[in-house]
Amino acid sequence: MLYEITVPYFIKMLHNLEHILEKGARYAETKKFDMDVLLHSRLAPDQFPLTRQIQIACDTAKLAAFRLTEKPAPTHADTEKTYAEFQERIKSTIQYLESLSAADFKGSETKQITTPRWEGQWVTGAEFVSHHALPNFYFHVTTAYSILRHNGVDVGKKDYLGAMPFKK
Repeated sequence: MLYEITVPYFIKMLHNLEHILEKGARYAETKKFDMDVLLHSRLAPDQFPLTRQIQIACDTAKLAAFRLTEKPAPTHADTEKTYAEFQERIKSTIQYLESLSAADFKGSETKQITTPRWEGQWVTGAEFVSHHALPNFYFHVTTAYSILRHNGVDVGKKDYLGAMPFKK
């Protein structure tokens, strides 16, 4: 069950993040300013810039999957500087997630999950997903969207939500 509520949605939202970043790059090109301006933008002085929002969104998705499955995740040194490098990081994360299957998540609901920041405390896999992984992931994707929107990039709710699985 944890596979079904994480991996497909991580992948979808990372594709949506790619899309809104593409819109940001086109906006910068049209307005004739360097994309670095957007990459280093933030909503508040004490908040991470767009660069870090992208990194944390990717890390949250891949590390959640790793912690639940123990399938080695790609490593990223957090040294990305350019739009192309951030797009590559997102693609790498998506490729990793696409390599996983529901079978990889067997037993993960009750698995004890911890992180170095939790100082020896742990939660179950199901608690980890619902109380940490999903909220943290969506927080950083939403913040990336908001930074772009705040800076004038023509992104809207449909860009954030992405394609819907409509039926007729």
